[in-house]
Amino acid sequence: MQRAVIFHSPWGWMGIAESPKGIRAIVLPKRSKRAVESDLRAQSDGSLQQEESARLEAARRQLLDYIAGRRNTFDVSLDLSEGTPFQRKVWRTLQRVPYGKLRSYQWIASRVGGKYYARAVGNAVGANPIPIVIPCHRIVAHDASLGGFSGGLSMKRKLLALEGTLTQLQRG
Repeated sequence: MQRAVIFHSPWGWMGIAESPKGIRAIVLPKRSKRAVESDLRAQSDGSLQQEESARLEAARRQLLDYIAGRRNTFDVSLDLSEGTPFQRKVWRTLQRVPYGKLRSYQWIASRVGGKYYARAVGNAVGANPIPIVIPCHRIVAHDASLGGFSGGLSMKRKLLALEGTLTQLQRG
């Protein structure tokens, strides 16, 4: 059983789930509470208990502050145990990309095994269960085009605009 909280943000409904070890999932803004709950269930074993905790409340508050432009780092414990060792290595590397900076898939690849790992890095970035806190939106294609994003390209543009980096990308 994992605990979760679903809440409304200025960008839509969001969700956060935790295990005893830490935050294990964040659902990016969606139009409905039901869609968020469905995504949270899909990322768990299906058992979800909607219940507040100090950690969930801290994560919710930090996400809302981030969206409002009042926060650029996060201070909550994370549970990355569902990822493979390679995915966890990529996710830890993503956490080193600072607010207001962009990095390429190749940049990440060169730090986790070599530039030829860019496709594997892209898959690991796409599997990131804790977007925003693990800032996969800051990873772009080598040619400075937007690349992909599991939350959709319009959400990626919104996050990059919030951080002031959208203008660094190629128009396309």
